[in-house]
Order: sequence, then C-alpha cells, then structure tokens
Amino acid sequence: MTKMPFKKILIANRGEVAIRITRACREMGIASVAVFSDADRESLHVFLADQAYNIGPAPSKESYLNFRKIIQVAKEANVDAIHPGYGFLSENTTFARACVAAGITFIGPTPENIDAMGDKLSAKALMKAARVPTVPGSDGGVESIEEARKISESIGYPVIIKATAGGGGKGMRVVKNAAEIDSAFKACRSEGQNYFANPTVYIEKFVNDPKHIEIQVFGDTHGNVVHLFERECSVQRRHQKIIEEAPSPSVPPDVRIKMGEASVRAAKQIGYIGAGTIEFIFDNQTKDFYFMEMNTRLQVEHPITELTTNVDIVKEQISVAAGNP
Repeated sequence: MTKMPFKKILIANRGEVAIRITRACREMGIASVAVFSDADRESLHVFLADQAYNIGPAPSKESYLNFRKIIQVAKEANVDAIHPGYGFLSENTTFARACVAAGITFIGPTPENIDAMGDKLSAKALMKAARVPTVPGSDGGVESIEEARKISESIGYPVIIKATAGGGGKGMRVVKNAAEIDSAFKACRSEGQNYFANPTVYIEKFVNDPKHIEIQVFGDTHGNVVHLFERECSVQRRHQKIIEEAPSPSVPPDVRIKMGEASVRAAKQIGYIGAGTIEFIFDNQTKDFYFMEMNTRLQVEHPITELTTNVDIVKEQISVAAGNP
C-alpha cells in the first residue's frame, strides 16, 4: 500500500534546484517552504513556494549553511521533511542527523550512507567487498614520498595521486615519471589539508584514454535497489562536467549491463536509501571500468536521466523518503 507523501516540505537550497523541488511538491499536492538569504529576497524560488523564510545574511555560511537556523525555521513552519537539493548541506551528516533528532525526515540517504562514501579510501574498501572493480593502487593512505615511489613503480607510470577527501580537481596530480613524484605528493597533501582539512593521499593507476561514466541508482527502505542506466560526462573543463550524454556513445552493450549490475551491488553494500550516483572511469582501450566515487545526493545532471527513462527522480526521492517501495 502506497503511503501518502508529506504535507509540507522545506527546501534547504536556492535557485534552480529549489524551483525544481517546488515544482515536484506542487504536482504531488505537497506544500513547499522556501528559505532565502538577504541577497535572495527577490529570487524566483521565494515567490514560487507556498511559504518563505529569511535565514540570514548573504554569505552562505551565515544562511544556507547555517543548519541550526534551517532546523529552527522547519520547526516554526511545522514541516514534515526537508529536501536539501544539491550542494550546500546535501551531503552534510551533521545536518542529516540534526533533521532526524528534530523528528523531521531528511529527503536523502542516511547519515551512515553519506559517511560510508564520503571518504574515498573507505569507499574503495567497501566497493572491493561488494566485488565492484576498483582502480589498481594503494590499499590505504600513503604516508611518505618513499612509499609513494615504491607503489608507483609497482603499478607502473603514469599514476595519479589524490587527496582522500578531495573533489573538483583539488588535491589531485598526474605523475608521468619518477622525477615528478616529490612535488606532486607534497602538492596533493598540501591541497588536501588546505581545502578539506585532511592531508591523507592515495595513489592509483592513471587511465590514459578514459571516459567518465556515471550510473543513477535508487534504493528504498525495503532493501530494493535499481539503477536507471548511465550518463557519460567525459567532456569536462578543469575537472568540471560540461556535457552529459545518455545513453553513452562509448560503452558497449555488454559492459553497460555489467556497470549497472556493479552499481546495484555497490548501493546494496551500504544499504543505500534514495537517489545516488556511482561514478566510474571507463578505459576506452581495454573496455574495463573502475569505481571512482559515489555522490550521495540528487545530481545536478539528474534531468538527463529523467528524459531518457521518464522517471521523475525528485518525486521518487520524496516517495521513498515517505517509506514507499
């Protein structure tokens, strides 16, 4: 039996994604509550929602990242659930736990899901346990330049050094030969500390002819997991995606099936709930694929999958959070 969704949802975000979630709420007959900073008082998402609350000054750390203020507003507005959108607090375990503690449903994965996949090294270990292919490399963090040299020589150049907490191209260097190890190792550790307060780095084999493939997955509270096929996002600038394409023109049909099956195993390994994305590096020469990371939230690129599958991902997020299969 399908449970009735929530009566009122607060959208802890701004701009395009807030408008998108407001639209889903309206079509489902759910009241929406917008939040806005001083700078966004006249923004469209404020006018489209049924209610709107000011949550502070323009700097995001004083407004959209101020989770205590958002929880306070959620209580004042008497909402049943909070949708974090993407960015801001969407992968913040402290916020997810604060929602649970306040008796408000967090429309997204569990805090444990977010924690499990937030650190690239722990995520890689979990994926190995789920028989999901991972890039050959160090088993854990690499502590010294000497260790980095040994591992790189055993894997074979080129290699890539990555900050375990990194993202967006920060804390990441490709090393083509032994002469580049020292400077790359130091730079990645430094960026890891400066950007993510974590200097730990690891090393992987660098794929020379890579394609970037991501698979949309969905889990519910009953143990079911499905995938909604792939998006290719190989066209990038400075490690930021520019073009998303589905289906991928690079992946052969038999590999597409294997990637989908691996993604479902990955999500089941951590008891994943809600919408998420498993990202893979696909070797265009060997046709092998390797787990890279998981985004434990609604992706910016979700409309590509909606257009190719005719599934409304935001509505499904809300339905799953309400306990429906």
